[in-house]
Amino acid sequence: MKFSESLKKNKDFRIVYNKGTSHANRYLVMYVLKNDSDRNRLGISVSKKVGNSVIRHHITRLVREGYRLHEEIFNRGLDIVVIARVNAKRATYHEIEKSILNLANLHQIIENEKKMESF
Repeated sequence: MKFSESLKKNKDFRIVYNKGTSHANRYLVMYVLKNDSDRNRLGISVSKKVGNSVIRHHITRLVREGYRLHEEIFNRGLDIVVIARVNAKRATYHEIEKSILNLANLHQIIENEKKMESF
């Protein structure tokens, strides 16, 4: 990912959960919190309730790819945590991608001039 890093530490996830804002849809929950850098940090969480390790890794890859292909339209300086819901295991890539863009739009973290091009 060109403009982003991974969010890996449990402490960083907890800060985003406690201080960030959240929106949810059928497949995903997204928490967003401003950070003090010019890069985004993306964290992905998929619980064991969703499925076995193969399913969890598959969903993680779908979310990461959906974000990666659209990361240039996201505002900079954000910590973003995406949590997969149980319904995500039946979702296709396009449904996950649409879900990510929908949540980003709800959070208003998509740059205005590029907003129309992404949908």
